[in-house]
Amino acid sequence: MDIGFIGVGFMGRHMVKHIVNGGHKLTVFDLNIEATEEIQSMGATLASSPREVAESSEVIFTSLPKPQNVEEVVLGEGGILSGAAHGTTYFDLSTTDPLTLQRITTAAESKGVKVLDAPVSGGTIGAELGTLCIMVGGDEARYEKYKPVLDLMGTQVIYVGASGSGAVCKIANNLIGMTLGVVLSEAFSMGVKAGVDPATLYDAISMSTGDTKAMQSYPDTLFKGNFEPGFKLDLGSKDVGLATEIGRTLGVPMDVSNIVQQKYIEAQNRGWGENSTLAVAKLQEEKSGVEIRTKS
Repeated sequence: MDIGFIGVGFMGRHMVKHIVNGGHKLTVFDLNIEATEEIQSMGATLASSPREVAESSEVIFTSLPKPQNVEEVVLGEGGILSGAAHGTTYFDLSTTDPLTLQRITTAAESKGVKVLDAPVSGGTIGAELGTLCIMVGGDEARYEKYKPVLDLMGTQVIYVGASGSGAVCKIANNLIGMTLGVVLSEAFSMGVKAGVDPATLYDAISMSTGDTKAMQSYPDTLFKGNFEPGFKLDLGSKDVGLATEIGRTLGVPMDVSNIVQQKYIEAQNRGWGENSTLAVAKLQEEKSGVEIRTKS
């Protein structure tokens, strides 16, 4: 199968390997040509533009940081729609808001291109292992047709409904994750200041009702002061903002989420946007006067 992939960054660089290893012919594009070198060495072809990717592919995937990037790559000059043939299928693996997806879908439909939103969850580790959760919204027949390709990248591939549904599921998921990051930083700073070692707190919580996947990396990250991405705080803040914007549009009160959003904006203003989302805990550490670190 001729497959195109645009965006070979933290996530994409792993996902493309699974596609090539699955025996498919792959054409890739990224503004950072160096990021494509490894996948080229595995047999992928480098394109000079999104248009060139589309011209040689029956199905195209994008994995990009922001909705603005997705819209530009699809609709902009030299974009996907300028080169895609009638009948082409396009999956957006990014976290893109429903309104942006709607604009893209409307433009694509006029050219006979099917758009499916297919955001992923599981982080860079999940991308590397091929164990991502992929939440797909859009034409169900196209989903079924290309599910074998999605299965190469994720072990938990789920069809969630009409166009935009995948995006809503992913944004809701990330809102929960980012909120837990703030709440966990408060809980652990409280416990540490009260005299309990973070590792002991972690063990106790892991065996109790407070256990959550959101803290599974803590022994190797937060407890060691390791804030390397991973999933960047800038992107986490963006996703919380997408959630609160949907809430405002639909008239859904999101009082707690608005507070959480302010925490991430504050962390961005401190210059921590390129750190992992765990860096939001540094705000709590400073304000509480403790660091959530193990002694060894």
